[in-house]
Amino acid sequence: MTRRILLAPHGRRTDMHQLVGVIATQLAAHDIECVMSPDTYQRHDDKPNLTPADQTNPANGCELVLVLGGDGTILRAAHWAHTADIPLIGINYGHVGFLAEAEPNNLATTIDRIATGNYHIHPRMTLAIEVWNGNQLIATDWALNEVTVEKASRARMIQTIIEIDDRPLSTWGCDGVILATPTGSTAYAFSSGGPVVWPDADSILIVPIAAHALFARPMVVSPTSVVAVELSGHDMGAAILVSDGCRSTDLPPNSRIVIRRGEKPVRLAKLDNEPFTDRIVHKFHLPVRGWRGAGPTEER
Repeated sequence: MTRRILLAPHGRRTDMHQLVGVIATQLAAHDIECVMSPDTYQRHDDKPNLTPADQTNPANGCELVLVLGGDGTILRAAHWAHTADIPLIGINYGHVGFLAEAEPNNLATTIDRIATGNYHIHPRMTLAIEVWNGNQLIATDWALNEVTVEKASRARMIQTIIEIDDRPLSTWGCDGVILATPTGSTAYAFSSGGPVVWPDADSILIVPIAAHALFARPMVVSPTSVVAVELSGHDMGAAILVSDGCRSTDLPPNSRIVIRRGEKPVRLAKLDNEPFTDRIVHKFHLPVRGWRGAGPTEER
């Protein structure tokens, strides 16, 4: 059976063209077919060892999705990996690249390890999303990082009622509400004042965006909780739902958005066992100079 890897490069970087050719050639040396989504393939079809993938889901029949880009590119490609239930690994050609596993200066080694299967899988919790209008289910989606319910117009805020496990919590007049996973806690939720949550501490984060309320603080609830955001139809602005910053749905007045833990995780391929603390220090350039660590007789 032919081994196949889906290559998902950043769509607008000019340096991707040469890089795609290098990676496809290196994978071909391991007898691995390199495929790309049909739209992406059109920009690289002059390179050898590349094949257009299935239009419906390019990841079908692949063993792994290899992403070249930053977190935005990884989140877009995660949709394919999640649907096909295959691992995903990112090489950071973005800015922070918190979801990326490798850096460009280790490209050759990274490709060799991928080709030989020298990696392990770290499942990441997802969110399942339902949008209801009365008794009618009008949309469903999922998210790896976060789903946001936010105002569609700069001129007017939205009125939301937060519900946790079938009980009302509070009403927020706000610019929006972020519902995030631990993976997403270092993204939009973090920028909006939410806490950093370690990836293995499964939970759902609720983070208001510019809320006009006395009780409007980020909250962390159980991964088994069901969170709902109800939109008030009275004197409110238009609202939209955005999943992972790349998929949006218009929300009619009086919509009810229900968020729970997704049944299927995203499977991130990891090359080492780097502690999450070290990743935070590295990605955020945190000051740790002067740290002494545990002494030889300190009890653990």
